[in-house]
Amino acid sequence: MTLKSTGRLVLCLILCLGVGILQSIATRPEIPTWYAELAKPSWTPPPIAFPVVWTVLYILMAVSLWRLWDRAPPSRARLIAMGWFFLQLALNAAWSPVFFGWHGIQTALAIIVALLIAIAMTILSSSRVDHPSAWLLVPYLIWVGYATTINAGVVAMNDFS
Repeated sequence: MTLKSTGRLVLCLILCLGVGILQSIATRPEIPTWYAELAKPSWTPPPIAFPVVWTVLYILMAVSLWRLWDRAPPSRARLIAMGWFFLQLALNAAWSPVFFGWHGIQTALAIIVALLIAIAMTILSSSRVDHPSAWLLVPYLIWVGYATTINAGVVAMNDFS
């Protein structure tokens, strides 16, 4: 791997893990207080599972972005795939402050559904330029699908009207 390629990988890791760190800033203070008091679906994992899973997912996301940037040849298709990647990353970054910071569980549900669609589109568009990049995002799609059911359950089980 060249120095340029290594630099790109480091930047992708900083970007994706940085989003994760920002998420934890919004999330962590709410776990023992507000979140602990919410009614949650029975399939909700313990809070300790989330940082472990998300760290792995952010690393996979970073490698996926790096492959798009560094391994896929420049093209309109690559630009589209990277555009979808950044859209889904922005939606990802928005979810925690809305859900945990503002306690906007219904708005967060709309965001996570949009995120799920954006991840699927990222996978689809990435598969056209770099198959491994697309496959690296499949665990993320599965986890966000699962998280969407939890968010929907929280909305259904908690009356904030």
